[in-house]
Amino acid sequence: MQNTGPSAPTPADLSICDREPIHLLGGIQPFGFLLAISPDWEIRRASANAAEWTGIEAEALIGTQARALLDGEAVHDIRSRLQMLMGTAHVESLLGLHAFPGKPPVDVAVHMAADGFVLEFERHVPEDAGAAAAVRDAIGRLQNIADFPALCRSVTRHLRALSGFDRVMMYRFDEDGSGEVVAEAVRAGLGSFLGQRFPASDIPRQARALYERNTIRVIADVSAAPIPIVPALDAAGLPLDLSMSVGRAVSPVHLEYLRNMDVAASLSVSILRQGRLWGLLACHNMTPRTLSLAKRSAIDFLGQMLSWLLESREREAGRVAERVAYETHARLADALLSRGSGLAGLVDHLAPLRVQMGADGLALCLGGRVTADGDVPSQEALHSLVTLLEMRSEGRVLATDSLGTVHPPAASFAAIGSGLLAVPLPRSPRDWILFFRKEAARKVTWAGRPAKALEPSADGLRLSPRKSFEAWEETVRGRSLPWGLTETTLAESLRVTLLEVALRLADRAERAFHAAQDRQELLIAELNHRVRNILNLTRGIVSQSRGGADSVTEFSRIVSQRIQALSRAHDQINDGSGEAVSLRSMILREAEAYLGVSRERLIIEGGDVTVEPGAVATLALVLHEMITNAAKYGALLGSHGLIRVTIGRDALGALVLDWVESGGPPVRAPSRRGFGSTIIERTIPHELNGTAELDYRPDGLVARFTLPAQHLRDGVGEGAMRPLPAAAPVASGTGLPDTVLLVEDNLIIALETEDLLINLGARSVETAASAEGAFRLLQELRPDLAILDFNLGHGNSVPVAERLQAMGVPFVFATGYGEASFISDAMENVPVLQKPFEADSLLAAFARLGTPTTARP
Repeated sequence: MQNTGPSAPTPADLSICDREPIHLLGGIQPFGFLLAISPDWEIRRASANAAEWTGIEAEALIGTQARALLDGEAVHDIRSRLQMLMGTAHVESLLGLHAFPGKPPVDVAVHMAADGFVLEFERHVPEDAGAAAAVRDAIGRLQNIADFPALCRSVTRHLRALSGFDRVMMYRFDEDGSGEVVAEAVRAGLGSFLGQRFPASDIPRQARALYERNTIRVIADVSAAPIPIVPALDAAGLPLDLSMSVGRAVSPVHLEYLRNMDVAASLSVSILRQGRLWGLLACHNMTPRTLSLAKRSAIDFLGQMLSWLLESREREAGRVAERVAYETHARLADALLSRGSGLAGLVDHLAPLRVQMGADGLALCLGGRVTADGDVPSQEALHSLVTLLEMRSEGRVLATDSLGTVHPPAASFAAIGSGLLAVPLPRSPRDWILFFRKEAARKVTWAGRPAKALEPSADGLRLSPRKSFEAWEETVRGRSLPWGLTETTLAESLRVTLLEVALRLADRAERAFHAAQDRQELLIAELNHRVRNILNLTRGIVSQSRGGADSVTEFSRIVSQRIQALSRAHDQINDGSGEAVSLRSMILREAEAYLGVSRERLIIEGGDVTVEPGAVATLALVLHEMITNAAKYGALLGSHGLIRVTIGRDALGALVLDWVESGGPPVRAPSRRGFGSTIIERTIPHELNGTAELDYRPDGLVARFTLPAQHLRDGVGEGAMRPLPAAAPVASGTGLPDTVLLVEDNLIIALETEDLLINLGARSVETAASAEGAFRLLQELRPDLAILDFNLGHGNSVPVAERLQAMGVPFVFATGYGEASFISDAMENVPVLQKPFEADSLLAAFARLGTPTTARP
């Protein structure tokens, strides 16, 4: 069918549909059973099919205690779900619950209501328990699909396989609320709706709001009579709000709509973007079909993950657009400022900017004068348009692909100006940069004629859903190609760059300062604690190393190795993802940084146990604090102190760790509990359900820690008793490429690293303290490899890394961070050196790059 004019539904049509109380229909679908319960567990309402599920009629249940009806264990499980739901508008599920004594298990959906909570019961289908695993597998595949159309097609295929429905469609909504079918998986023999549009009136306003709150909607049988809720109205004369109900009855208008499409069952899954409805996954079946709560929950999770995936990709596209905008307008601002011409110099830069914006014409309205480039309306039409913009702009960028709908006189120049992107400038009267796009007449295929009719009925006029879904074409005029994210981002960036950047950044910085002040104080307190520990421990390392050194070189080597051991212990504290490890090895590794060769000052008695991975980080942190405190205040402060550690297990298999210090200075209990004391006394009880007891005796600290057996593994882990690794000696002149670029903002570290590189055979080391300095060096030389300190104080070395990647120069990052999470996906294979580093770790990093390090002839 063919049409050449607009056919949107009239406001009267929409208002009737929008007023239908679809969340207050007073019934549920017959595949389930409902109880509405007060906060004190009194049954206030029940669905009329109660006897089928409980053996008791609905009227008899009203006013009784739900705890008397439900199994005691089921009450406990439901209470737990209610605790999770407090203050939220979500639905929780319990699968395979033995809710009613002597009855088969059921699936239960729980949600909060205004005057209590609602339980909905369904038949439990054990074979659907694997649906969640199928969804996880589908999500893994979807994450690897970069192309948007391919992603949409894959989603519909996965959902059809999982749900068994005859047709699965993926809608994407436009700003006007109409939807387009962008992907479809359909049973052979059925027609296709792919590429067709459905009008906004197909989904009324209140239905869209429900889709945003309750993200999955099932209609098992369009011909099934709903089950009434008893009583229909409460004491205040109100029906039960079923907004969050999983089995809510269906609007008669919507049932008629589905029957007109020959659909007997449907399933809808919301696709959200920033909490707003972006699209729908719509499933249709030509015969009645009921999906279990387990399978629907899995499908709902698939929809949520798809929403997250689409939103994350949109954010990434936004970041790309912002980067393009920043680079473009940074160059523009630099050019304007360097010439000193201000806004008057814009004219020289607008023509290439118009091309970048994808505009057919632009007009600069500045000081009452108009400068044009490309196809633009007449001077008279522009002045009329500027008058309208002055009334409506509020100083913001305005974008429309249908200028005639907001400014009727624009119909006279629609051929050259159907689309407008307007950027305001802060002058009085206000000036403007106007980008125009030509009309792009196009045909739109609707799934049936979109307008719906009002028909007389016994109750007056009623909305009649369209009865035909035969493809119906409409020619749309007066519209341009829509402005995309890149263009609108460029326009906003232009406004900010030219007009308000200084004020905006100052205001943003002030807000950020106040918001960060509290966090900063907390971080500073923790950092001070850590720094004092490290400084005290380093002082102890230097002091204890003097007696074992015969020369300055030997002293330097000993100190370096012990500081490196401290670094390894620190990494172990921050890595709780490794395999189970020996407790004895953990103790030795924590103590090695301080004890060095004086290991006789630490005595470990008893057997050994292997600690499960989940408890390693917690226990290592406590041991670290115990060793640190012993070095600062206890047995390791002097030269004769001793720590005796006894490892044992009690009758229940729990770990018992006794820690006894002696020979140190007199001990006093701390007058206040600092961060370290809190970790020692509370971490194991709080996180591992163990105990921590400390006795500050004058002759030495005595402590006992216990750890439940669930955190231990039988036997000793493989390699648990291996000796601790020592730094491997590195011969000088092992051979590095000729020229190394070193970017490091700390002079002492830079000098030490330069000496290390020269010792390893590098013939030239060029050093820069900033990214700017590195760029200057790269203009004059091409290094063979580079070492980049990631954090450069006022910035980072990522721009330098990107330049080196473009030049094909291999490089490694050096960082004091505990992990490499700062590295982007594009640099995930770049080796990372953890500070402090020595020659062996440096050579290992170069080996990962494939850099030859063999000796030169």
